[in-house]
Amino acid sequence: MPRPTNKNDLLNQAEENFKKLMQTADSMSDKARITPFDFSGEISKKEAHWQRDKDIRDVFVHLYEWHKLLLNWVNSNLNGESVPFLPEPYNWKTYGDMNMEIWKKHRDTSPDAARTMLERSHADVMALAERFSEEELFTRSHFSWTGNNALGSYFISTLSSHYDWALKKLKAHIKRVR
Repeated sequence: MPRPTNKNDLLNQAEENFKKLMQTADSMSDKARITPFDFSGEISKKEAHWQRDKDIRDVFVHLYEWHKLLLNWVNSNLNGESVPFLPEPYNWKTYGDMNMEIWKKHRDTSPDAARTMLERSHADVMALAERFSEEELFTRSHFSWTGNNALGSYFISTLSSHYDWALKKLKAHIKRVR
């Protein structure tokens, strides 16, 4: 699916991908739900996240925490508090370390709680995106705090693109367990 270039497509693609993700999660067999993710034997799956996430909870809390990052970043900057997207001490070279901290933070979060948190944060991010005009979302540098990027690119990355990543992971696990 092409990357959204307008507000309507951003919102529709986010909802569509979220729905697909939840439907895939709901379709998982009991065996797939209790079997830990294991992609260690797959050479094509080299990125750290393939080893980091061990179950559906890990995927859900990862998405939830990235929603929180976006919500905090946008709301803080709109309220005049200049904050970067990634919290200190992280940057785009070290965000993998932040993702591991997210993983550690949620070891005791239940899968049901993780899903509830994700559903709520998804609704919150969608409501926030709705507040912006197409110009505000898709004009590069419209807001000084987005640098050379358009605000919409952050929403796309946190919503539809991230859901697509999660969906691929769940489907790979389901296929592996079969």
